[in-house]
Amino acid sequence: MRAKCDHRLATVATNARKKTTYETKRMTDAVIQMETLGKQFRIGGPGPSYRTIRESLIGAIRRPFAAFRRRPTNNSNSFWALRDLDMTVAPGEVVGLIGRNGAGKSTLLKILAGITYPTTGLARVRGRVGSLLEVGCGFHPELSGRENIYLNGAILGMKRAEIQREFDSIVEFAEIEKFLDTAVKHYSSGMYLKLAFSVAAHLDTDILLVDEVLAVGDAQFQQKCLGKVSEVSQSGRTVFFVSHNMQSIMRFCSRVVRLQQGRIIDDGPPPRVVADYLQPGAGVISQQEWPDIATAPGDDVVRLRRISIEDDHGTNTTVVDRKSSFRIRMEYDVLASGHHVTPSFKVVSQSGIILFASLDPASVTDGSPQSPGRYSSTVTVPGDLMNIGCYSVLASVFNTKNTHIRHVYGNDVIAFQIVENTSGDYLQTFLAHHLSGGAVRPALTWQTGKSTSH
Repeated sequence: MRAKCDHRLATVATNARKKTTYETKRMTDAVIQMETLGKQFRIGGPGPSYRTIRESLIGAIRRPFAAFRRRPTNNSNSFWALRDLDMTVAPGEVVGLIGRNGAGKSTLLKILAGITYPTTGLARVRGRVGSLLEVGCGFHPELSGRENIYLNGAILGMKRAEIQREFDSIVEFAEIEKFLDTAVKHYSSGMYLKLAFSVAAHLDTDILLVDEVLAVGDAQFQQKCLGKVSEVSQSGRTVFFVSHNMQSIMRFCSRVVRLQQGRIIDDGPPPRVVADYLQPGAGVISQQEWPDIATAPGDDVVRLRRISIEDDHGTNTTVVDRKSSFRIRMEYDVLASGHHVTPSFKVVSQSGIILFASLDPASVTDGSPQSPGRYSSTVTVPGDLMNIGCYSVLASVFNTKNTHIRHVYGNDVIAFQIVENTSGDYLQTFLAHHLSGGAVRPALTWQTGKSTSH
């Protein structure tokens, strides 16, 4: 019996050593490790009052015994910003955090940055952390741009020698050479932002935390900032990137984590997680269908029954890779005989500009009218044509003999997003950065050689 017990204890000890070895290796490989991480905040109510030294000492003595006298209860004046987060991040991984406002994204970054502490669980961070959470925090309005570079750099954790080494690069990136010795209180908001971002972006860190700080500033500066973030992400450093711009998420991240009400509800490759996130969003609808013909858009001649965006495999999607083709499919019922009808589409940019229009030429050249019944029209849009961005589709059905008669028009809006996955591809990252303007970006053939003429 004793031999069996000794054998059992030896087995338990061996398994414990194996588990410890595995956990140690996992922790060694990970730069960020979260275990049942949670953060609770109190809503409103009076703050803690000032206490005397005597009250503080008595409270400190009683505190260890308070947990035995009462169990924690749910407080209606508190809420959990984060709850039961378990996540491991490997070195060099670029992780995107997405979710609606209030999902807990910024709170998570503040815990990783050491600004606030978790209520439950723990977060282990290995390496030097740099954060772009609130650009410009720590700037003094009475000091010059030069002095604020040193002040803000020191607040962010940069040593004096490091600031001096990066000083010229910071000034060049911020484009404030002429105003370097001017007090920042005289800077415009754009100049202030450029300088603040430039200082934070030149931090030499192992882990970079980037919140939605790039949503301000002019378009040219935003592209410049995104280029800097891209440079950091390609240098092998670990990056946490929070943004509501799904194209930026697709462009930089190798992995996307989706938060909802403080919990992780999805974690995986960017195309799938982004597509699932956009699917239930208002205004981003890949398909509309009208089962009841009485409520379907149209008139007594034609009724629209279905319109959708599909990928090459015929699956509905709201997110299309820029290099891949996609389909626009429309189904409609012709209710009366003797009418010549033609289906058509218009693709509209987010700013309301019609990108292109298309119709079925066969329905125009065919001299015979359509007989009553269900019809399906599909048009394929090739890849390497549209630029990244959000677009909507207007479908219409008009009379071929009299184009002023439109049986269906404007009631059938669906939307989709063109994205580009540039992860690990230097050429695609370069193209996405320099060719971000415009609604179309066709793949054209270039020929470059030494000119023979002078």
